[in-house]
Amino acid sequence: MAETTDLFPPQTPAVVIDRASMTYTVNSDEKRPSPGNVLGRVMRKIAGKESTVQIEALKELSLVAYHGEAIGVIGLNGSGKSTLMNLICGKIQPTGGAVYASSTPIMLGVSAALVPDLSGAHNVILGCLAMGLTRAQIEDRHEAIMELAGLGSSINLPMRSYSSGMSSRLRFAIAAAIDPEILIIDEALNTGDDEFRGRTKQRMDQLREQAGCVFLVSHSLKTIQDLCTRVIWIDKGDLLFDGDTETALGWYRKYTKELAGGDRFAAAKIRRRMQNTLETVSVEPLQPGRRKSVGA
Repeated sequence: MAETTDLFPPQTPAVVIDRASMTYTVNSDEKRPSPGNVLGRVMRKIAGKESTVQIEALKELSLVAYHGEAIGVIGLNGSGKSTLMNLICGKIQPTGGAVYASSTPIMLGVSAALVPDLSGAHNVILGCLAMGLTRAQIEDRHEAIMELAGLGSSINLPMRSYSSGMSSRLRFAIAAAIDPEILIIDEALNTGDDEFRGRTKQRMDQLREQAGCVFLVSHSLKTIQDLCTRVIWIDKGDLLFDGDTETALGWYRKYTKELAGGDRFAAAKIRRRMQNTLETVSVEPLQPGRRKSVGA
């Protein structure tokens, strides 16, 4: 692992999650009689008389992420990965427990500030301005952003003409331009050629060397393997594994293989094994003067 700067001694927490959980209350027709009566269901919805159910998107979870780490987050669709990332960056507040960060986490997702009808080059300026960079800072980092995105002459075309992979490259290049202390990348690097992955790894290594902490959510296990120093595996809202990348990916591949083959008994056995071997984390406070409740 790359050494951290003098600003953050080794094993200095960047994110502390203390028994955080997230439960949503949603409307449901499940317990209502006469399921075929569409008009009745519509009228109940209008009158606000629908039944509600509790959904545990994320069960009680504790972990500590340190400066200088690149943490991969894996799990099947609907497992709670994005919920965890939204808790870390402060987009939502946990219904239980707390989340702390040493600085405001930046999520790779400047899409709200980007305009599809404008060129990629113009969107670089918009995205950087949205993240708080000055004109002088944008000008100073413009060449590095363009090089990392690697879009060539396409940078002058409207973003609506970009493929999903090209858009992901540009968003990553913009987000990584501000040297964030805590960067969250959610499902944005699943596409791209070997050259782009190489540039991405180089940039993430630079962030880690500067004592940055990176969370990467991806279904691409190759991307996780190449870029991450640690892996968190979440399944059905439960934390199943937190540790070595190779070990995590090995068990995850076995788990998904059993599910794909229809052997849910074998998959459940792996799941229990992961839960039984998961070590209890010791949640430590951030450095004095740097403790901050995310989203508060």
